Amino acid sequence: MDFQTKLENYAELVLRLGVNLQQNQTLMINAPTEALEFVRVVAKKAYGLGAKDIHINWADEVLTRLKYEHAPLETLTTVPQWQIDRQNYFAEDGAAVLSIKQSNPDMLKGIDPGRISAANKASGEAFKNFRNYTMNDRITWCVASVPGEAWARKVFPDATSGEEAIEKLWEQIFTITRADQEDPIAVWNDHNQTLAKVRDFMNKKNFKKLIYKAPGTDLELELPEGHIWKGGSTPTEGGVPFNANIPTEEVFTMPNKYGVNGTVRNTKPLNYGGNVIDNFSLTFKDGQVVDFQAEEGYESLKHLLETDEGSSRLGEVALVPHESPISQSGLIFYNTLYDENASCHLALGKAYPTSIKGGSKMNDDELDQHGVNNSLAHVDFMMGSAELDIDGVTQDGKVEPVFRNGTWAMEF
Repeated sequence: MDFQTKLENYAELVLRLGVNLQQNQTLMINAPTEALEFVRVVAKKAYGLGAKDIHINWADEVLTRLKYEHAPLETLTTVPQWQIDRQNYFAEDGAAVLSIKQSNPDMLKGIDPGRISAANKASGEAFKNFRNYTMNDRITWCVASVPGEAWARKVFPDATSGEEAIEKLWEQIFTITRADQEDPIAVWNDHNQTLAKVRDFMNKKNFKKLIYKAPGTDLELELPEGHIWKGGSTPTEGGVPFNANIPTEEVFTMPNKYGVNGTVRNTKPLNYGGNVIDNFSLTFKDGQVVDFQAEEGYESLKHLLETDEGSSRLGEVALVPHESPISQSGLIFYNTLYDENASCHLALGKAYPTSIKGGSKMNDDELDQHGVNNSLAHVDFMMGSAELDIDGVTQDGKVEPVFRNGTWAMEF
């Protein structure tokens, strides 16, 4: 299969399976300038599927870095009202939202982490209403990735040129997203059914607690009453199915924000805010981080944890077997979308309200009473490996193996 065919397949995947674009629906695309070729392919296909309009929000990493280097802090922490209104307008109009990521993990290396943290916090505040639309599944949305030279060279440092690195990364993306298959939509439908079996099994188990054991990790994590395991395709409030992530290999739910105790150590680097955080550990007591260490990116981690009260608590727990296609590639992608689907992971910050019964209808106080974390942040970090064991504690106190040596210990 030639490159263009796989590119067309990939574009069709993000439109038909990702955001599930409907007739006469607007499509909003967030994309880096290096993704121009792919965005054009997506736009052509979107109009062919009946899109009413396509609006594109461009970003450029060189310009972004220049702004962080030279703009006054007041500028970094001010989000123009027209940008807020734009996002809210498209959400209220029921637009589909496609975010194309191109992670350069060193984009903001050397920039004061305090400036990055302040800008992230301001952005989180500004787009809080828009995020409620996505995190409550009120609109269809999808996150996907395309290669850029800086990212590709980070993943393939031995490549002889930027072009070779990009070519290698495209091949990995096509394989992992199944875009290199003759009928990728059918293959994805089968994959979604597999994830549905796993999440249904976990929902029937209704574990009260999960216990994690691995080198550097000894963690107990309570699950709130009424929690819901999700994964793969999910419907909007209006019943339109979509896949929020391409690729995805996880089933996930939320922990009780007050019921996490012990220590967890990361197993893959975390690309956060254009900087790498690695070889770090977090110690929790009654749900909150009370101690942390990091060999790389300590200040970035510190600022993340200090974003607000909820950023030092967990909002997501996700299970991914070690034999996932991304893990088996043997690569570190320095891209959370990919690395989180190679490894069991947790997320600091906001929980998805849809991961608890009735959560999308609860106000902030009601969510808190049910142990649902709230924050401006939502940052996944990877802590799974072939050495990870997980036990589930049932409602009557029985302990059952969930993961052994990094993979499922149960049959579905």
